[in-house]
Amino acid sequence: MALGTPNRESARRVVGETPLRIEDVLALARGEIPAVLDDAPAYRRRLAEGPKTVEKLLQSGQPIYGVTTGFGAAIGKKIPEEHWGDLPHNLLRYHGCGTGRILDETAAAATTAIRLVSLARGHSGVRIELLERLCELLNCRMLPRIPEEGSVGASGDLTPLSYLAAALVGEREVTLRGREMSAREAHTELGLAPLSLSPKESLALMNGTSVMTALGCLAFERALRVARVASALTAMISDSVHGNAGHFDERIFQLKPHPGQSLCAAWIRSDLELEGRSLPPPARLQDRYSLRCAPHVIGVLVDALEFSRRILEVELNSVDDNPLVDAERGEILHGGNFYGGHVAFVMDGLKLAVASVADLLDRQILLLCSPDTSDGLPADLVASGDGSGVAHHGFKAMQISASALTAEALKLTMPATAFSRSTESHNQDKVSMGTIASRDCLRILELTETVAAIGVLAACQAVDLRDGGSGLRRSLEIRDAVRKSIPMLREDRRQDRDIESVRDLIRSGALPAGSIGVV
Repeated sequence: MALGTPNRESARRVVGETPLRIEDVLALARGEIPAVLDDAPAYRRRLAEGPKTVEKLLQSGQPIYGVTTGFGAAIGKKIPEEHWGDLPHNLLRYHGCGTGRILDETAAAATTAIRLVSLARGHSGVRIELLERLCELLNCRMLPRIPEEGSVGASGDLTPLSYLAAALVGEREVTLRGREMSAREAHTELGLAPLSLSPKESLALMNGTSVMTALGCLAFERALRVARVASALTAMISDSVHGNAGHFDERIFQLKPHPGQSLCAAWIRSDLELEGRSLPPPARLQDRYSLRCAPHVIGVLVDALEFSRRILEVELNSVDDNPLVDAERGEILHGGNFYGGHVAFVMDGLKLAVASVADLLDRQILLLCSPDTSDGLPADLVASGDGSGVAHHGFKAMQISASALTAEALKLTMPATAFSRSTESHNQDKVSMGTIASRDCLRILELTETVAAIGVLAACQAVDLRDGGSGLRRSLEIRDAVRKSIPMLREDRRQDRDIESVRDLIRSGALPAGSIGVV
């Protein structure tokens, strides 16, 4: 499995009836390609039928949830016609109660892109003008400032998505090309007039799973990168402690052919350059599990990602609000597509698989730091050989930090989906907690990337202590990339900035840990 390239049409992404991939969402979120609404006449005609159908049904006297009724448990309220225009703006205003940290611009842009894709399917009853405005805001980088807390993930991401709806009508705060300002100021700077929402449009904007799915897409990319870095680290550390490279023999994995496990073993074999060279005698016939079973641990993550891709791509291309509009039959469909159970499930599973990799790397760091398990490397990887080594402690505290980070990652693996609770006057009496699961996953990824950074620093130290080890190309490339900014640890010094620097290399994909594609 590989992280592919986005679908490109003249360096732009046409949004309409063609499904997007995770890579397309990420490219739009980073501003690498612009979004344009499909201009095919037949498609535009079909889009226009949605709001016309809503209007016809309203004029016929048919009740429509959230248009002629109150919201949620207030569905029994009958809204007089003269207030239909007030309701969409009141909905977004009373949901302005998000708390916590503000999502970064990439997450806000991914959320905007996914909401656009869902509404552009043409079953939400929104105007073409609204869809084009979402494209414009995305391309101009006018992005809502969305607090990350406040969604139970069942009537969609109502509260966080209210910040996107508010941005469209010129309320609350946004960033415009990285500068924070009021939404009204941003509209003025762009020469745009804020939208006035038609009946059902704020409900269509808010009543979906776009935040949890956006965070899931971002987590997917980072988790795949973690899997490849962990495999490269396993090869470096196996070589440094004179491990038994036979543990990664292809024949072993043909007999238990989980695809992700087999792929990780192939990555490790490639990094150990096993093909065409005789293997040195190992220090132990059978290595400890953190080396011998590394493909089996990391492979779970890779296979979980394959499953996650299927779920996330169905979700991001779905119509996930309520009610839905069947313009062809002239009907309104009241349902529950806003329920985020599938995203919640894969994010809870993914965060467990990621945390397990953090635990693996933490154990591998210990192998390097103990002479009993490293086949003679100095204790704590202390480099000083002039007799002053007794006064230095090398990577001793780095082990403690890695263990603390790992423990925190493991603690967060408690499934968010297990904490469904009845809320909103018992109308939302079964909820997914999908957005919390996605946030947990990103936090676990942050912790795991930091453990991996400590592992990279320790592995580079070991390569230098072994005078280049076996001269493996991957090990030397990683060591050289790190040494461009971080010298070998020859005496005790602070290493927090070293950790941060290597973590940035990992997160950006700049660490030469190898191709993610099939080896």
